[in-house]
Amino acid sequence: MTEEKAKEMQVKDKQEVGRPEQTTEAPVFTPNVDIFETQSEITLLADLPGVKPENLSIDLNEGVLTLTGDIEPYENADEQDLMIEYEVGRYYRQFTLSEMIDQSRIEANLKDGELRLRLPKAEKAQPRKIEVKAE
Repeated sequence: MTEEKAKEMQVKDKQEVGRPEQTTEAPVFTPNVDIFETQSEITLLADLPGVKPENLSIDLNEGVLTLTGDIEPYENADEQDLMIEYEVGRYYRQFTLSEMIDQSRIEANLKDGELRLRLPKAEKAQPRKIEVKAE
């Protein structure tokens, strides 16, 4: 494995973003994202460890896709913290979608802290084969 590939595969630490306007004091993190494309769709994978489906919000407004996921503390009320390395807070990231995405067919699935968004391409954006007729 090349040194460059090894660097790409290293796990990144949570990165705190500049403070968006909010009403809580919790830190806001930028989730790591991978984006893949096929002829028919774009797939977006976002790492959201600690986010439960009920704490994840995916909004689409005027072509802007917004991901917001809240991380709740794991400890119970009767437990005393001895050491805390896992930060709680909020994940936040926005993407501007082009017209090539069929916004009405977007699908989202959250499993084991990984969000998979399927962004199907609109018919007009998909390649097609043109039939040649003999005259």
